[in-house]
Amino acid sequence: MTTASLSTIEINGVTYVPVGTSAAPTGNRAVVVIDRGWVFAGDVETDETTNEVVIHNAINVFRWESIGFVGVLANPKDSKVTLMASPYSVRVPAGSVIFTVPVEESWGK
Repeated sequence: MTTASLSTIEINGVTYVPVGTSAAPTGNRAVVVIDRGWVFAGDVETDETTNEVVIHNAINVFRWESIGFVGVLANPKDSKVTLMASPYSVRVPAGSVIFTVPVEESWGK
């Protein structure tokens, strides 16, 4: 018997995933971990002309305590997390980005 290995299936415009897994968020919103301890979230784009990562609708993940980074990702509104909205877009050299984690469009809002 031959079986197919599928990570998702779409039926009538609804995407389904196997139990115990979740589909990766789509869009350009991400949590961005930057050199020297900075953590921001927002709508991320790369400016090829300046070699910078630009974070629009930026939120500084200012502090969290006793829940770890995964806890922040799972529940940014937890009372143990301090988020600070930035009135400006944040621009950082692309080389200073350590890693990014895609998140839902409403993350931190």
